[in-house]
Amino acid sequence: MPIEIVCKIKFAEEDAKPKEKEAGDEQSLLGAAQGPTVPRDLATFASTSTLHGLGRACAPGPHGLRRTLWALALLTSLAAFLYQAASLARGYLTRPHLVAVDPAAPAPVAGFPAVTLCNINRFRHSALSDADIFHLANLTGLPPKDRDGHRAAGLRYPEPDMVDILNRTGHQLADMLKSCNFSGHHCSASNFSVVYTRYGKCYTFNADPQSSLPSRAGGMGSGLEIMLDIQQEEYLPIWRETNETSFEAGIRVQIHSQEEPPYIHQLGFGVSPGFQTFVSCQEQRLTYLPQPWGNCRAESELREPELQGYSAYSVSACRLRCEKEAVLQRCHCRMAHMPGNETICPPNIYIECADHTLDSLGGGSEGPCFCPTPCNLTRYGKEISMVKIPNRGSARYLARKYNRNETYIRENFLVLDVFFEALTSEAMEQRAAYGLSALLGDLGGQMGLFIGASILTFLEILDYIYEVSWDRLKRVWRRPKTPLRTSTGGISTLGLQELKEQSPCPGRGRAEGGGASSLLPNHHHPHGPPGSLFEDFAC
Repeated sequence: MPIEIVCKIKFAEEDAKPKEKEAGDEQSLLGAAQGPTVPRDLATFASTSTLHGLGRACAPGPHGLRRTLWALALLTSLAAFLYQAASLARGYLTRPHLVAVDPAAPAPVAGFPAVTLCNINRFRHSALSDADIFHLANLTGLPPKDRDGHRAAGLRYPEPDMVDILNRTGHQLADMLKSCNFSGHHCSASNFSVVYTRYGKCYTFNADPQSSLPSRAGGMGSGLEIMLDIQQEEYLPIWRETNETSFEAGIRVQIHSQEEPPYIHQLGFGVSPGFQTFVSCQEQRLTYLPQPWGNCRAESELREPELQGYSAYSVSACRLRCEKEAVLQRCHCRMAHMPGNETICPPNIYIECADHTLDSLGGGSEGPCFCPTPCNLTRYGKEISMVKIPNRGSARYLARKYNRNETYIRENFLVLDVFFEALTSEAMEQRAAYGLSALLGDLGGQMGLFIGASILTFLEILDYIYEVSWDRLKRVWRRPKTPLRTSTGGISTLGLQELKEQSPCPGRGRAEGGGASSLLPNHHHPHGPPGSLFEDFAC
């Protein structure tokens, strides 16, 4: 049968106070060693926070009208700040940009651009052989030269070479060029390089980027001035219309940088015979923004494989590459003006491949061929004007000089004058109109205006949330164990088993002689020595 001993112990008030003081001192020392275990309440945090109005809205005491108004003002200011912050973030994510135009200071020397010119007529009629006309029938629409026609049984024409045909039958610059001057110095056809375009055999002045010619002054007479004979008597007669039939007379001209191939059938301008055309140029250096502000091709990106046949990337080179890929897919060959080592298309399918090239290519970023603009680009702005030539006094002189009649001079001769307006370049640069630093500055201003906060204020709030959350987690993890000893007021209850375990007298638990257990052995010896009763009771 379990037996419990109930001890009621009452301490004097004077004895209890020092003990409580010692226990408190010990607990304070332990707390100082282990850190704070009880988090601050909301009122305490609000009184020390740097967030304006929080201390007045969460002050201790009853909830009155004053605290309600402060809480309403705090929530209103916080809502206004969040609205302004969202508006600023939306404006930043639209990536606005602006264009800044900065005229550069005049330079003593400016690099002259490349000038490409093509006769609009692709083939000289007198240079076409019977085999050429047979092979180019779909391209020119000309009938055969012999009266009997081309009989299939008697055909013995060799396989055509399109490059040879273009080179041999195209207009020769040595025959067209009548005079040439650059910056007051004489030039000739040897200063031009042969280049093939959609117009056939063309010529480029100042094409080498390694030895670009400089221009030392602006205005007329300081650039390129040439007189050309377009040779209209060599233009092909029109028997029937094809997609390559031309009704114009004159030349096509494109002014471009040396790193950019000519794309003259789309970017060139026309010059008519019987006129002197003045082209005033100005160098423009354009700088575009890459992603996410724009779509230009940044040099720092993982660059695509170099365009075959070109030393640098340009929109024209990219378009020519796309055209080449379209022709290769359809015709398994390339056209003469396209770079590469693939087989050149024969003349009988030349026009079909050219038409397919124009139909298959799309524009914009959604088309099959997207050529982004490079982030750094040099182009030349142009202002074109013209006057009629020759006048009555010079027509007879030019006719005698070149052994032609005056009508021929008026119908075939033209003068092209290309020069710099001034030796200044214009820099046009796209700049971000609203950057990250501006966004942070505006957000900081809105925070200070509405809630008087800073970045450290938000860190204070996060620190308080962490403190409260960590304390609750520790309470869940460290639940207190049920004690064996319970205390109610001044009464302490001890279990028998606990009493045995805590007994300082291990030999008292056995009976004398028999070894049986006895809780109060001294009850059998009431006349023991003095003090033994106290000792037995303590044990």
